[in-house]
Amino acid sequence: MNIEKIKEFITTIPVNKVCARDLMAFEKTPRNNILAVVIFSFLAMLVVGVAIYLGQGHHAYNVTREHPWGLLIAVYIFFVVSSTGLCIVGSLGDVFGFKDYELISKRAIFGSIVTILAGFTVIAFEIGHPITMMIYNIASPGLTSAIWWMGTLYGLYLTFMVIEFIFLLKHDMKMARYFGLTGLLVGLAAHSNLGSVFGFLNARPISNGVFYPTYFILTAFITGIFIAFILMGFRYKLDFSEKVKTMLTGLAKIQALLISILIFFVTWKMLTDIYGGMPNRAEVAIHILGSWTFWAEVILAMVIPLYLILKDMGKSHVILFWASMSGMVGIFFMRYNLVHDTQLKPLQMLKTREYQVAPEWIHYFPSSTEIMISLGGLGLCMAMYYVGTKVFNLDEDTKEVK
Repeated sequence: MNIEKIKEFITTIPVNKVCARDLMAFEKTPRNNILAVVIFSFLAMLVVGVAIYLGQGHHAYNVTREHPWGLLIAVYIFFVVSSTGLCIVGSLGDVFGFKDYELISKRAIFGSIVTILAGFTVIAFEIGHPITMMIYNIASPGLTSAIWWMGTLYGLYLTFMVIEFIFLLKHDMKMARYFGLTGLLVGLAAHSNLGSVFGFLNARPISNGVFYPTYFILTAFITGIFIAFILMGFRYKLDFSEKVKTMLTGLAKIQALLISILIFFVTWKMLTDIYGGMPNRAEVAIHILGSWTFWAEVILAMVIPLYLILKDMGKSHVILFWASMSGMVGIFFMRYNLVHDTQLKPLQMLKTREYQVAPEWIHYFPSSTEIMISLGGLGLCMAMYYVGTKVFNLDEDTKEVK
């Protein structure tokens, strides 16, 4: 009987029947044609990058014993941060009941699913043995490992997001609210736990501490709002209705507050890193302040969006769409800097007087394979989202099951 109910539940999920011809039946505008070429190119890069990785293993990457975390770790963080941020944005309407944001709930929750799937795809080719990892994640759990908790919580989070999305499709807002709230709490726990992976690094003073577990939640919400502007911009071709404008203006005002808090956080983080000249922390912070990637993060993700929002309190929605594009580029640099800057200072052996060359800054640049897999992850994310727009109705639906 239970099996029959499950079958009935699954078969009654509202989906649109699509075929390959339907997927290719998009409006052939220059913008859409360029996007199609970009997606196919990125997917081709993913195939080539994975093929090289399968043939050469981690030798295809420019990671080393001194710099073991590379671009794929940064891109994984980029995607899961985006997923958590979209989950928060989607929860504003269907979980917390803010009516203005209900029109983006399904689109944001579906976006949170595809972004985390893209993140899992990218990290699968960094782990080395993802199948073995999943087996021993259950068979031999490492309860004292932040990475074990991260993987476990993100798996649960994805499960709750999928169930919430199904109930949203079925217009069962009561059940969607229950699973949405549970998924949000698990997602926030998973995301702050991801920050603790860096905060627990006692050997890396530049990262160690309570900053990153809270910083990750803040930047996730900021990322989610950037993506919300981008998704709605493409959905409405930058010709927004009054209802959409109201929602975007509200999101812009929230974004202004969040970015202001982020600037406050980052400023005090750098000041406390530099103050007192603590070895292995102060000189790293000063080195970071001199890097162009740090200032790309600050200008693209903080200064430009905040200035454009405050200029007219978030009413220039088309301009803020492009500001969000700028913001997402800055968010990428934010994730890349997080991973790379943590490893700038080489670890020293216990003997500091003999058999050791004077330490220098560690240099790293991703290999072509890392770049192809990373861009492939972005292409996969875009392709899954596009297919989802064809298969599911992601627009607001006023019908509700009590």
